[in-house]
Amino acid sequence: MALKLRQGQVWQHGDEFIRIVQLERLEVGYKILKDLKSGAGEHRQTSKKDFCRLLKSATLLEPKAPAKVSTAPVPPAAAA
Repeated sequence: MALKLRQGQVWQHGDEFIRIVQLERLEVGYKILKDLKSGAGEHRQTSKKDFCRLLKSATLLEPKAPAKVSTAPVPPAAAA
């Protein structure tokens, strides 16, 4: 199964998380994080081929679904 790499994807590799920061034709910029909430981590760059090798043992995390905004019409205020 082929996966499409996309900027912003988060992968879990053991106890670390890998977030794709910059995606180019032959190179990938990524950030290794210990904790997703803090956002603190180390930026790295490598070839796309080496990055795909790194992801072979990683799991893609599903992005959170955006909050649904109600589009129901608002009833007019009662005139007093």
